[in-house]
Amino acid sequence: MASIEVKPLQDGLSFGARVDGVTWETLKDEAVRKQLQQLFEDRGMIVFENVEPSAKMQVEISNVFGPLKDHPVKMVERLDNDSYPGVITIRAQSDSAICEIEGKTLVTWQPWHFDHTYNNELNRAGVLRAEVIAPEGGLTAFADGIQIYNDMDPTLRDKAENIELLYTLDMHYERQFFGLPKTFKEIQPKNDDILEYAKKLPRSIHPAVWTRETGEKVLHMTPYGCRGIVGNETPEGNALCAEIWENVEATIEPYFHQWKPTDMVIWDNWRMLHEACGCDPKYDRVVHRTTIKGDYGFGRWETEPQAQTETVDAMA
Repeated sequence: MASIEVKPLQDGLSFGARVDGVTWETLKDEAVRKQLQQLFEDRGMIVFENVEPSAKMQVEISNVFGPLKDHPVKMVERLDNDSYPGVITIRAQSDSAICEIEGKTLVTWQPWHFDHTYNNELNRAGVLRAEVIAPEGGLTAFADGIQIYNDMDPTLRDKAENIELLYTLDMHYERQFFGLPKTFKEIQPKNDDILEYAKKLPRSIHPAVWTRETGEKVLHMTPYGCRGIVGNETPEGNALCAEIWENVEATIEPYFHQWKPTDMVIWDNWRMLHEACGCDPKYDRVVHRTTIKGDYGFGRWETEPQAQTETVDAMA
Protein backbone atom coordinates (compact mmCIF):
# COMPACT_ATOMS: atom_id res chain seq x y z
CA MET A 1 0.00 0.00 0.00
CA ALA A 2 1.32 3.44 -0.93
CA SER A 3 1.88 6.01 1.80
CA ILE A 4 2.73 9.67 2.20
CA GLU A 5 4.21 11.67 5.08
CA VAL A 6 2.08 14.48 6.51
CA LYS A 7 3.53 17.17 8.79
CA PRO A 8 2.30 20.52 10.17
CA LEU A 9 2.88 23.47 7.87
CA GLN A 10 4.45 25.55 10.64
CA ASP A 11 4.29 25.51 14.42
CA GLY A 12 1.48 27.63 15.84
CA LEU A 13 -0.64 27.81 12.68
CA SER A 14 -4.22 26.57 12.63
CA PHE A 15 -4.10 25.78 8.90
CA GLY A 16 -1.95 24.08 6.30
CA ALA A 17 0.08 20.90 6.03
CA ARG A 18 3.27 19.63 4.40
CA VAL A 19 3.19 16.43 2.41
CA ASP A 20 6.16 14.36 1.23
CA GLY A 21 6.17 11.17 -0.77
CA VAL A 22 3.80 12.16 -3.60
CA THR A 23 4.94 10.34 -6.74
CA TRP A 24 3.33 8.96 -9.88
CA GLU A 25 3.02 5.65 -8.06
CA THR A 26 1.43 6.96 -4.85
CA LEU A 27 -1.06 9.05 -6.82
CA LYS A 28 -2.44 5.84 -8.35
CA ASP A 29 -3.59 4.75 -4.90
CA GLU A 30 -7.21 5.77 -4.28
CA ALA A 31 -6.65 5.77 -0.50
CA VAL A 32 -3.85 8.32 -0.89
CA ARG A 33 -6.00 10.50 -3.12
CA LYS A 34 -8.83 10.47 -0.58
CA GLN A 35 -6.36 11.25 2.20
CA LEU A 36 -5.10 14.29 0.27
CA GLN A 37 -8.65 15.46 -0.46
CA GLN A 38 -9.61 15.27 3.21
CA LEU A 39 -6.38 16.99 4.27
CA PHE A 40 -7.17 19.83 1.89
CA GLU A 41 -10.70 20.19 3.30
CA ASP A 42 -9.44 20.15 6.87
CA ARG A 43 -6.33 22.33 6.57
CA GLY A 44 -7.08 24.73 3.70
CA MET A 45 -3.70 24.41 1.96
CA ILE A 46 -1.01 21.82 1.30
CA VAL A 47 2.67 22.28 0.47
CA PHE A 48 3.83 19.29 -1.56
CA GLU A 49 7.56 18.79 -1.08
CA ASN A 50 10.07 16.84 -3.16
CA VAL A 51 7.73 16.30 -6.11
CA GLU A 52 8.78 15.95 -9.73
CA PRO A 53 9.16 19.55 -11.02
CA SER A 54 7.10 19.30 -14.19
CA ALA A 55 3.88 20.67 -15.61
CA LYS A 56 2.72 17.10 -16.18
CA MET A 57 3.02 16.32 -12.47
CA GLN A 58 1.31 19.62 -11.60
CA VAL A 59 -1.68 18.62 -13.71
CA GLU A 60 -1.72 15.15 -12.15
CA ILE A 61 -1.71 16.54 -8.59
CA SER A 62 -4.34 19.13 -9.51
CA ASN A 63 -6.66 16.44 -10.84
CA VAL A 64 -6.73 14.82 -7.40
CA PHE A 65 -8.81 17.76 -6.18
CA GLY A 66 -11.19 18.24 -9.08
CA PRO A 67 -11.43 19.01 -12.79
CA LEU A 68 -9.26 21.83 -14.11
CA LYS A 69 -10.75 25.14 -15.15
CA ASP A 70 -9.27 27.37 -17.82
CA HIS A 71 -8.45 30.88 -16.70
CA PRO A 72 -11.41 33.20 -17.43
CA VAL A 73 -9.21 35.94 -18.96
CA LYS A 74 -8.15 34.77 -22.42
CA MET A 75 -5.19 37.16 -22.73
CA VAL A 76 -3.41 35.44 -19.84
CA GLU A 77 -0.42 33.42 -21.09
CA ARG A 78 -0.96 29.66 -21.39
CA LEU A 79 1.89 27.19 -21.08
CA ASP A 80 0.71 24.78 -23.81
CA ASN A 81 -3.00 24.12 -23.92
CA ASP A 82 -2.60 21.07 -26.17
CA SER A 83 -0.13 19.27 -23.90
CA TYR A 84 -1.05 20.85 -20.56
CA PRO A 85 -4.62 22.17 -20.65
CA GLY A 86 -5.39 24.61 -17.86
CA VAL A 87 -1.78 25.54 -17.04
CA ILE A 88 -1.08 29.27 -17.18
CA THR A 89 2.25 31.08 -16.92
CA ILE A 90 2.73 34.06 -14.62
CA ARG A 91 5.92 36.00 -15.21
CA ALA A 92 7.45 39.40 -14.55
CA GLN A 93 7.46 41.32 -17.84
CA SER A 94 8.37 44.79 -19.04
CA ASP A 95 4.73 45.88 -18.67
CA SER A 96 4.20 44.28 -15.25
CA ALA A 97 3.14 46.43 -12.32
CA ILE A 98 6.04 47.83 -10.28
CA CYS A 99 5.79 49.52 -6.91
CA GLU A 100 7.92 50.54 -3.95
CA ILE A 101 7.22 49.40 -0.37
CA GLU A 102 9.47 50.34 2.54
CA GLY A 103 12.06 51.56 0.06
CA LYS A 104 12.16 48.27 -1.88
CA THR A 105 11.23 48.18 -5.56
CA LEU A 106 8.97 45.21 -6.27
CA VAL A 107 7.55 43.73 -9.45
CA THR A 108 4.14 41.97 -9.50
CA TRP A 109 3.37 42.66 -5.84
CA GLN A 110 -0.26 41.82 -5.05
CA PRO A 111 -1.97 42.54 -1.72
CA TRP A 112 -3.92 39.93 0.24
CA HIS A 113 -6.67 38.59 -2.00
CA PHE A 114 -8.67 35.60 -3.16
CA ASP A 115 -8.66 34.71 -6.85
CA HIS A 116 -11.18 35.67 -9.51
CA THR A 117 -13.06 38.15 -7.33
CA TYR A 118 -14.09 39.84 -10.59
CA ASN A 119 -16.07 36.75 -11.61
CA ASN A 120 -19.42 35.57 -10.32
CA GLU A 121 -18.05 32.04 -9.98
CA LEU A 122 -15.35 31.53 -7.35
CA ASN A 123 -13.00 28.70 -8.33
CA ARG A 124 -12.31 25.93 -5.82
CA ALA A 125 -8.54 26.12 -5.59
CA GLY A 126 -5.27 27.12 -7.19
CA VAL A 127 -2.08 25.11 -7.56
CA LEU A 128 1.26 26.89 -8.00
CA ARG A 129 4.71 25.69 -9.04
CA ALA A 130 7.77 27.93 -9.34
CA GLU A 131 9.56 27.39 -12.66
CA VAL A 132 12.09 30.24 -12.23
CA ILE A 133 12.84 31.37 -8.66
CA ALA A 134 14.21 34.79 -7.78
CA PRO A 135 17.39 34.53 -5.64
CA GLU A 136 15.76 36.80 -3.07
CA GLY A 137 12.18 37.85 -2.44
CA GLY A 138 9.44 36.28 -4.52
CA LEU A 139 7.67 34.74 -1.53
CA THR A 140 3.97 33.83 -1.55
CA ALA A 141 2.02 34.39 1.67
CA PHE A 142 -1.10 32.56 2.81
CA ALA A 143 -3.64 33.29 5.56
CA ASP A 144 -6.74 31.54 6.83
CA GLY A 145 -10.11 33.30 6.63
CA ILE A 146 -11.44 31.10 9.45
CA GLN A 147 -8.63 32.20 11.78
CA ILE A 148 -9.12 35.84 10.81
CA TYR A 149 -12.88 35.70 11.44
CA ASN A 150 -12.46 33.99 14.83
CA ASP A 151 -9.81 36.43 16.06
CA MET A 152 -11.24 39.71 14.75
CA ASP A 153 -12.66 42.47 16.91
CA PRO A 154 -16.26 41.23 17.49
CA THR A 155 -17.77 44.62 16.69
CA LEU A 156 -16.06 44.81 13.30
CA ARG A 157 -16.74 41.15 12.66
CA ASP A 158 -20.46 41.81 13.13
CA LYS A 159 -20.30 44.71 10.68
CA ALA A 160 -18.46 42.58 8.11
CA GLU A 161 -21.15 39.88 8.32
CA ASN A 162 -23.76 42.28 7.02
CA ILE A 163 -22.04 43.55 3.88
CA GLU A 164 -21.48 42.42 0.32
CA LEU A 165 -18.63 43.87 -1.72
CA LEU A 166 -18.34 44.97 -5.34
CA TYR A 167 -15.30 43.82 -7.35
CA THR A 168 -13.84 44.49 -10.79
CA LEU A 169 -11.01 43.17 -12.96
CA ASP A 170 -9.51 46.68 -12.86
CA MET A 171 -6.92 46.05 -10.14
CA HIS A 172 -4.85 49.14 -10.79
CA TYR A 173 -3.11 50.19 -7.56
CA GLU A 174 -4.42 53.72 -8.07
CA ARG A 175 -8.02 52.48 -7.75
CA GLN A 176 -7.35 50.69 -4.45
CA PHE A 177 -8.95 52.90 -1.80
CA PHE A 178 -7.91 50.84 1.23
CA GLY A 179 -5.30 48.24 2.15
CA LEU A 180 -2.16 49.75 0.61
CA PRO A 181 0.92 49.87 2.87
CA LYS A 182 1.65 53.32 4.28
CA THR A 183 4.99 53.43 2.45
CA PHE A 184 3.48 52.33 -0.88
CA LYS A 185 4.46 54.15 -4.07
CA GLU A 186 3.42 53.16 -7.59
CA ILE A 187 6.26 53.21 -10.11
CA GLN A 188 4.65 51.50 -13.11
CA PRO A 189 0.93 50.70 -13.58
CA LYS A 190 -0.56 47.43 -14.74
CA ASN A 191 -0.98 46.20 -18.30
CA ASP A 192 -3.29 48.61 -20.16
CA ASP A 193 -4.93 45.84 -22.21
CA ILE A 194 -6.40 44.21 -19.12
CA LEU A 195 -7.46 47.58 -17.72
CA GLU A 196 -9.25 48.47 -20.94
CA TYR A 197 -10.96 45.11 -21.05
CA ALA A 198 -12.05 45.47 -17.39
CA LYS A 199 -14.20 48.43 -18.38
CA LYS A 200 -16.36 46.12 -20.51
CA LEU A 201 -17.17 43.68 -17.71
CA PRO A 202 -20.00 43.90 -15.19
CA ARG A 203 -19.00 44.18 -11.55
CA SER A 204 -19.21 41.08 -9.40
CA ILE A 205 -20.58 40.80 -5.87
CA HIS A 206 -19.24 38.59 -3.06
CA PRO A 207 -20.03 38.54 0.67
CA ALA A 208 -17.37 39.68 3.13
CA VAL A 209 -18.25 36.69 5.33
CA TRP A 210 -19.66 33.32 4.37
CA THR A 211 -20.34 30.04 6.20
CA ARG A 212 -18.86 26.68 5.19
CA GLU A 213 -20.92 23.50 5.08
CA THR A 214 -18.91 22.38 8.11
CA GLY A 215 -20.18 25.41 10.04
CA GLU A 216 -17.09 27.63 10.24
CA LYS A 217 -17.44 31.25 9.20
CA VAL A 218 -14.85 32.70 6.85
CA LEU A 219 -13.72 36.33 6.55
CA HIS A 220 -13.29 36.63 2.79
CA MET A 221 -12.65 40.15 1.55
CA THR A 222 -9.84 41.91 -0.24
CA PRO A 223 -8.95 45.50 -1.15
CA TYR A 224 -7.69 44.23 -4.52
CA GLY A 225 -10.20 45.24 -7.18
CA CYS A 226 -12.77 46.24 -4.55
CA ARG A 227 -15.08 49.12 -5.46
CA GLY A 228 -17.03 49.37 -2.24
CA ILE A 229 -20.05 48.06 -0.40
CA VAL A 230 -23.21 47.08 -2.25
CA GLY A 231 -25.78 49.82 -1.61
CA ASN A 232 -23.25 51.99 0.21
CA GLU A 233 -20.70 53.30 -2.29
CA THR A 234 -20.07 56.36 -0.15
CA PRO A 235 -17.14 57.81 1.79
CA GLU A 236 -18.72 56.30 4.92
CA GLY A 237 -18.96 52.88 3.29
CA ASN A 238 -15.38 53.11 2.07
CA ALA A 239 -14.26 54.11 5.56
CA LEU A 240 -15.97 51.01 6.96
CA CYS A 241 -14.08 48.82 4.47
CA ALA A 242 -10.82 50.42 5.56
CA GLU A 243 -11.66 49.99 9.25
CA ILE A 244 -12.50 46.31 8.85
CA TRP A 245 -9.40 45.67 6.77
CA GLU A 246 -7.11 47.41 9.26
CA ASN A 247 -8.37 44.97 11.89
CA VAL A 248 -7.87 42.06 9.48
CA GLU A 249 -4.23 43.01 9.00
CA ALA A 250 -3.77 43.32 12.77
CA THR A 251 -5.35 39.87 13.27
CA ILE A 252 -3.89 37.86 10.42
CA GLU A 253 -1.45 35.01 11.20
CA PRO A 254 0.31 34.44 7.89
CA TYR A 255 2.57 31.78 6.45
CA PHE A 256 5.26 32.92 3.98
CA HIS A 257 6.36 30.30 1.48
CA GLN A 258 9.96 30.34 0.23
CA TRP A 259 9.89 28.45 -3.05
CA LYS A 260 11.98 25.43 -4.06
CA PRO A 261 11.93 23.87 -7.55
CA THR A 262 10.39 20.67 -6.14
CA ASP A 263 7.51 22.42 -4.29
CA MET A 264 3.89 22.68 -5.32
CA VAL A 265 1.21 24.43 -3.29
CA ILE A 266 -2.57 24.08 -3.36
CA TRP A 267 -4.87 26.41 -1.44
CA ASP A 268 -8.62 26.60 -0.87
CA ASN A 269 -9.77 29.72 -2.72
CA TRP A 270 -13.04 29.75 -0.78
CA ARG A 271 -11.21 29.93 2.54
CA MET A 272 -7.66 31.23 2.16
CA LEU A 273 -6.24 34.63 1.27
CA HIS A 274 -2.85 34.86 -0.37
CA GLU A 275 -0.36 37.60 -1.19
CA ALA A 276 2.29 37.83 -3.90
CA CYS A 277 5.15 39.51 -2.03
CA GLY A 278 6.98 40.61 -5.19
CA CYS A 279 10.69 40.69 -5.96
CA ASP A 280 13.29 43.03 -7.39
CA PRO A 281 12.53 43.75 -11.09
CA LYS A 282 16.10 42.79 -11.99
CA TYR A 283 15.27 39.15 -11.26
CA ASP A 284 13.35 36.72 -13.43
CA ARG A 285 10.45 34.95 -11.75
CA VAL A 286 8.11 32.53 -13.49
CA VAL A 287 5.38 30.41 -11.92
CA HIS A 288 2.92 27.97 -13.43
CA ARG A 289 -0.61 27.79 -12.12
CA THR A 290 -3.57 25.49 -12.50
CA THR A 291 -7.11 26.29 -11.34
CA ILE A 292 -9.53 23.76 -9.86
CA LYS A 293 -13.10 24.16 -11.03
CA GLY A 294 -15.90 24.77 -8.55
CA ASP A 295 -18.03 27.46 -6.99
CA TYR A 296 -19.13 28.25 -3.46
CA GLY A 297 -22.42 29.64 -4.80
CA PHE A 298 -22.53 33.09 -3.16
CA GLY A 299 -21.18 35.28 -5.95
CA ARG A 300 -23.26 37.06 -8.58
CA TRP A 301 -23.15 39.81 -11.18
CA GLU A 302 -24.29 43.27 -10.16
CA THR A 303 -26.25 43.83 -13.38
CA GLU A 304 -27.41 40.29 -14.06
CA PRO A 305 -28.01 38.58 -10.70
CA GLN A 306 -30.18 35.98 -12.39
CA ALA A 307 -27.24 34.68 -14.49
CA GLN A 308 -25.43 33.04 -11.57
CA THR A 309 -24.41 29.96 -13.54
CA GLU A 310 -22.61 31.98 -16.21
CA THR A 311 -18.95 32.94 -16.04
CA VAL A 312 -16.85 35.51 -17.84
CA ASP A 313 -15.49 34.34 -21.17
CA ALA A 314 -13.00 37.14 -21.41
CA MET A 315 -11.37 37.99 -24.75
CA ALA A 316 -12.98 34.97 -26.46
